[in-house]
Amino acid sequence: MSSKVPGGAIVVVPAWNEQLTVGETVREIQAATPDLPVLVVSDGSTDRTVEVARAAGALVLELPFNLGVGGAMRAGFRYAVRHGYAAAVQVDADGQHDPAEVPLLLAKLTEADVVIGARFSSADDEYRVRGPRKWAMVVLSKVLSRLARTKLTDVTSGFKATGGRALPVFAEHYPVEYLGDTVESLVIALRAGCTVTQVPAHMRPRRGGNPSHRPIKSSIYLFRAGFALLLALIRRWETADMPEPERTHRTQRGGVR
Repeated sequence: MSSKVPGGAIVVVPAWNEQLTVGETVREIQAATPDLPVLVVSDGSTDRTVEVARAAGALVLELPFNLGVGGAMRAGFRYAVRHGYAAAVQVDADGQHDPAEVPLLLAKLTEADVVIGARFSSADDEYRVRGPRKWAMVVLSKVLSRLARTKLTDVTSGFKATGGRALPVFAEHYPVEYLGDTVESLVIALRAGCTVTQVPAHMRPRRGGNPSHRPIKSSIYLFRAGFALLLALIRRWETADMPEPERTHRTQRGGVR
């Protein structure tokens, strides 16, 4: 399946101290989607993430401080808009997302502005979550499904393709708070008139390194997830006047040094 979209797409890889995994992740993305440039956003990394990513052939954007996934992705979206790309796909640096599924997300952008790679969309998916964490995900998905007027089963997935009206909206307003890069970003997109859909995706074990968020108690996750949703629903965002994205065609890979 072709991964090309009108105006071109870029793969954005947020990475915080992922020297053990980012190189192989970049090479795997390049093998699966050779027509797409890969931008690694080093989120204040203090290890060799930058050097390893460049050696693997990625463009690298260095942030001086650790801002979290939301801050790294906002930088990636701004890079995409400023360099004329029409779509950006988030792939995590730890190897849990399968780059072979990137074209599936991009193909669905013909129908929506945001496409989620959903881990719970099929009965045979081996990825499982239990306890209060599962309850939180179920509640979040039900609420956001009503807002989106379509069934969404995995609104906390970080594997997403963004295009259409959502790309410039996210470049300006992508949230950086805990869970904001998933839950609140979808609320912002929907309030800006964007459409959201999903395609099945599969999670894989981490290749190595440490999660960007250390494991927390399930009860704390449940509370914070509910608070993040409440904050997203009551917060006002001035997105109505955001311009439509420019449909310029990318013919060369811009560089970040």
